[in-house]
Amino acid sequence: MTLLHPWRFKLLGYDAGFEHPAALGLIAVAVALEIFGLVLALGRKNRAVRLLTERFVPVLAPGVSVLRPVLQSVFSSLGLALFAVALSQPECGSHTELVKRQGIDVVVALDASKSMLARDVMPSRIDRARLELTTLLDELKGDRVGIVAFAGDAFIQCPLTTDYAAAKLFLRAVDPEDMPQGGTDIGGALSLSRQVLENAGGTARDRVVVLLSDGEDFGNDVDEAIAGLKEANIRVYAVGIGSPTGEPIPEINRRGEVIGYKRDKNGATVLTRLDEAGLRRIAEATGGEYFHQTRGVAMADVIDRIDKLQKAELESRMTVHYVQRFPWFAYPGFALLVLGMLIRPSRRKVKGVAA
Repeated sequence: MTLLHPWRFKLLGYDAGFEHPAALGLIAVAVALEIFGLVLALGRKNRAVRLLTERFVPVLAPGVSVLRPVLQSVFSSLGLALFAVALSQPECGSHTELVKRQGIDVVVALDASKSMLARDVMPSRIDRARLELTTLLDELKGDRVGIVAFAGDAFIQCPLTTDYAAAKLFLRAVDPEDMPQGGTDIGGALSLSRQVLENAGGTARDRVVVLLSDGEDFGNDVDEAIAGLKEANIRVYAVGIGSPTGEPIPEINRRGEVIGYKRDKNGATVLTRLDEAGLRRIAEATGGEYFHQTRGVAMADVIDRIDKLQKAELESRMTVHYVQRFPWFAYPGFALLVLGMLIRPSRRKVKGVAA
């Protein structure tokens, strides 16, 4: 968690600053505790005199000390103040370093056709596809990822990026009810995915299209799209979503309630089935693989394959690293707190000898 923005400045010619400057506000708490402790310590002897009268203080309250509570308060407050500085992560000194990021480019072609509303996998095919893609985004390490959403037409939902949090935001916006054209144009989605990858350059590294679909109603130009992927040396990992047994396509209102099921021109309920043969053909023709899990998440196998692919340098940049100095404050702060706890607030007499 970042507390405000880092505070940078020059100190005797060195780059210095605080990574979490808001933590310095705890110093005010330490000062308030110090003032409170001093007030209590300085009034300690007077309170004893008021309660016992000065003549009985040595007998009934032997060893009452003002200095000891003052020292105890000072050490404890200084320890807390030093801990506050340590929590702000003070930095002094810096060095530059060339950072090279390696990875591959991955475009996810996400089926958002009406058939993805079917509920043969819970809670629905589109929700299962979102889960699969979220799993991929959680496991990628430095690879660039883009999202192409498609139904009767394909479009770029998210360009290639390493900002996986942003990709998840784009993913949440994909909804079959919002698709402008019905159908399942897998051929167009594969061709657009290839264009995204080729426009990114970097032919020295492996490139991948992850196809999330039920595979139904392939549309036109699938064979042409496969040929283009093979020529560009781009493999497809296809993940089947749904079941091959058949499921009706629900019609959903604005409140997310099922109000009926899709019917054909003759009034018969339309059933949608997972086309495993078609998805497997696309994957194997491009040197990829087909995956399907009835209950679990198939993306784990896709991630395993991606990790084994050839990665190349995606970018190089100079980064500035600041030297952390929090131990300079944390260790003395701890020592002062321990010392404050070891100081007794009063001198005790044991067998007539002051302790």
